[in-house]
Amino acid sequence: MSSKTKHDLIRYFAYLLEFLLLLTLQCTPRLFPRFFGAAPLFLAPAACLIAMYEPVVPSIFIGVFAGLLLDFSGGGILGFHATVLAILCYFIASLCEEYLQTNFVTALILGVVSVFLVVLLNWIFLYFLPGYSFPGYAFTRHYLTSFAVTAVFVPLLYLINRLIAVNIHE
Repeated sequence: MSSKTKHDLIRYFAYLLEFLLLLTLQCTPRLFPRFFGAAPLFLAPAACLIAMYEPVVPSIFIGVFAGLLLDFSGGGILGFHATVLAILCYFIASLCEEYLQTNFVTALILGVVSVFLVVLLNWIFLYFLPGYSFPGYAFTRHYLTSFAVTAVFVPLLYLINRLIAVNIHE
């Protein structure tokens, strides 16, 4: 086994452990205060921030895995978050490979925008389109609150994933 393969396996195992820890933190009741019933979605920005440092194909699989964990834990439609995060991770990995530098400002912008897109698409497809009553109220009270609570943790998630990606590389 080559040195590059070993480093890749160790790095992906570290991402797996990070996802399991974030899922545990996300699903533990009363660990983080819930504002208007909104819980943070740690896995969405973590997957998108990992995609900044990984090639396109592994980024897609990372997005699918994080999305499936979100789908299983959130009680939504199975595959919804997996599809959304796979597409987001593909675009982020492609952008960072070709056009963007991976630094703190880029990560902050991509992390916050990706969380907003996940929350917005979640609201559109799982609340607005099915025709539930008071969609604007639900968006401002629950979905935007979930976005805000999650966006606060984007810098910390960036630092963790940068540490993993840079230190466990060939």
